This record gives sequence, structure tokens and C-alpha cells, in this order.
Amino acid sequence: MSADDKALAELYTIAERACAFAKKLGADQAEAQVQSGSELSVEIRLGEPELVHEASSKALGLRIFRDKRSALTYTSDFRPDALERFVRESVDLARLSEPDELNTLPPVEVLARQFPELELWDEATLSTTAAEAIDWAVRGERAARAFSDKITNSDGASYSRSAGAGVLVSTDGFRGGSRGTYQSLVVKPIADDADGKKRNGYWWTGDRWKDRLDAPEAVGEEAARRTLAKLGAEKIETGELPIVFDPDAGRAIVRLLFGVISGGAIYRKSSYLLDREGTEVASPLVTIVDDPLIKRAPGSRPFDGDGLPSRRNVVVDGGVLKTYMLDTYSARKLGRVSNGCAGRSVGGSPHVTTSNFILQAGTRKPAEIIGEVKRGLYVTDMMGFGFNAVTGDFSRGASGFLIEDGKLGRPVTEVTISANLDDILKRIDALGDDLDLRTSTAVPTMRVSRMMVAGK
Repeated sequence: MSADDKALAELYTIAERACAFAKKLGADQAEAQVQSGSELSVEIRLGEPELVHEASSKALGLRIFRDKRSALTYTSDFRPDALERFVRESVDLARLSEPDELNTLPPVEVLARQFPELELWDEATLSTTAAEAIDWAVRGERAARAFSDKITNSDGASYSRSAGAGVLVSTDGFRGGSRGTYQSLVVKPIADDADGKKRNGYWWTGDRWKDRLDAPEAVGEEAARRTLAKLGAEKIETGELPIVFDPDAGRAIVRLLFGVISGGAIYRKSSYLLDREGTEVASPLVTIVDDPLIKRAPGSRPFDGDGLPSRRNVVVDGGVLKTYMLDTYSARKLGRVSNGCAGRSVGGSPHVTTSNFILQAGTRKPAEIIGEVKRGLYVTDMMGFGFNAVTGDFSRGASGFLIEDGKLGRPVTEVTISANLDDILKRIDALGDDLDLRTSTAVPTMRVSRMMVAGK
């Protein structure tokens, strides 16, 4: 038996017992998801620990279907008598819900039977002790504070690691499980500006595999660099400018697109992209994929939340919207079939979600993209939320740097950038080669030919 099989065996036993008992009590179908995990998080400030938290958990989520009615329940008590009582109450609860012809498990023939090896588990992650985590955080913060005398304070540094395992079992024959790890370090220095304001910055590293993290000192120094670059930030004049989004800021734009191509938004008719499949929704430079099959990536998974095989979906290809993202339920509402985009938490029902949602990189260097801009704004941070999914109207607070004659100039703060998302995506005229997969939504440096900037 492999290490994965041994780790998941207990979870399978619990899930299968719950499903079998539900069937015995009269459920037409049942589905059990069992997860276990451990986490460690530490926070330090000015070299001293402020928080050390270590915990483990185990939980069961159960879906019952009976007479076209369903119930979703949750427990963390696995004692045999408690589990039987929980299942009995869940079956009884299903009798009280409203019937829904569409709310059943996926057809047996579409369920995943084989699972790819995606290298999501790193045994070394578990070896990180609280003392080592504190040491990493202290080293990162120390490097930031030592970088310049202008770094006068700190919001601290934090290190966290998590490891988890989960299985999904149904009475219709699905049986799948996986394990995963992740760890990250964040450093947040503070600098005093000439006007007395505090300028905060941060940088971070994160990965499923511990040996792929950046060194704490490198993270701290980059955090200090980014914080110092904000000194002297001020508003700029209102006007329409080219906008260059750095990869961290650009992720927010691509996440908005997911919200309007999700099956739930489409069947509820709450998306400006309703009836837009097969049409141009972005620049020809734009290709966006949702890919759960990338090894070691943060959003990868061997099967989706409905038990369907993981698959790579090309969502936008050369600017053309190719497909909406569907789970089983939203696909049925739309008279379609799922394309494997279901996710779920242990206490929730399946819902449409992304895996690794990626705006594919271009071939150009970020410096070259900036170098072509006579006057524009390089956005590194966005604040607040202002988006209307039905109309596509977008407006958010932003900060970054003025671009003058192809170079990053003075820092900018307290401005608002706005445009319609449809226009933003269609006005993308350059993409960088600097894509990185620290997060499950990823974009390279991205230039939008024009947006309104409201300043002074």
C-alpha cells in the first residue's frame, strides 16, 4: 500500500460507513466527503513571537438525496454511535427540503476512474517545527529592517504551513482522494514618509514544496525595497492613461472574469457575458485557461468537487470566449454537461470554482512593455471593490508608480482607476513573460491601452 493509500485509508472507512448507513436508512443516493488536516502559523513583530498556533482537524460532510429532495450536513464527531445518529438525522432532514429534479449526483458513466499524480504532497512540509517557523519569520523581518535606515518599524512577519488529506465517496461508486501541502512566508516592513505618513509594504513566498521557497532574507529585502519605493507617494492629475498592471495587481482583473463566466452567474442571468460564447470578449493576445493538471501548482486537483475527472479548459482563446465554467448542477440548469469545474469545502455543496486560472504569458519583458509608455500608470496595489457583473462597470482605488518616458517615476497613491471590464480586456495590448504560479490565479505583467484615472 502506498503512503497516499495508507494516509487516506481511515478517511475512506469513515466515508464508506456513512454512505452505507444512509442507503440502509432509505436514502436514494448519498455522498460523503471526509477531510483531515494540520496547520501551523506563527507571527512575529520586532523579532519577538506574537502568535504561535498549531491545530489539527477532521470533518465529514454528507449529502443525502431522497425523493428528489436533498440535505447537506456536517460533523466532526466520528464515534460510531454519534456517526450513526448524525446520518439518521441527515436522512430525516432530507425529507423536509424542497424537491429539485436537477439536484442529484452526476451520472455514473462520467465519474473519474483514474487519477493523475500531481505531486501535491511534500513530506518535508511536516518537518517544519514552530521554532523553525519563528526563525524563518525573524530572519525575514531582520533582513527587511537592516536593508535601510528608512525602514523604521514593522507590521511583522508570518510563516504558515498546512497539510491536508481528503476523500470523496458516493453510493454510486465514486471513490477518490488526495493529499496536499502548502507553506508561505510574508514580511511587512514600515517606513516613515516626509509628511509623517506611514508607508506599508510587503513581499512573500509560497509553494506546495518547501525547498522551492525563496530564502527569508531575499523575501525581507524585497519587502523593504517595495516599501521604500512608496516614499513620497501622491495623487496625480485626473485623466485617461495607459495602465500597466504588475502580476499581483492584475490577478484581480482576471478573477472578475471568472465571476461572469461561472455557470451560476449565467443561469441566474447576472453576467454581462450572457449569450457571448463564441464572440470576442478580449484582445487577441488573451488566452485564459483553467488547468487543474499542472504538477505542484496551488490549484491542482486529481478530480473535481463532483467527482468528475480533472480537465484543462481553454476559457478564452485568442480573445474569443470558448466556454462558461460549469459544475454538474449549473450545467443541468443550462441544459449542458459539466466541464469539471466543481469545487467544494467539506461542509458545503459543490459549486463552480477555478483550479489554476491562468492568463497565458506573452513573450515580452516587463521593462520593454513599460518602456513603450510615454505617460501612464504602473499599478501595484488595488483597494476596495467596485464591480457590477451585469454591466461590467469597474472602479477601484489604486496605487503604484507614474510612468514617464518609458521609466517608472514617482510613486502614486489615492487614485481611482475605472473602465468597463469588456473594454479593459479588449484593450490589453501587451503581455509579459513573467508569469509565476505562487497563487492559483496567475497573470503576467499586463498593459491596458487606456483607462480613466481619477486623482486630483
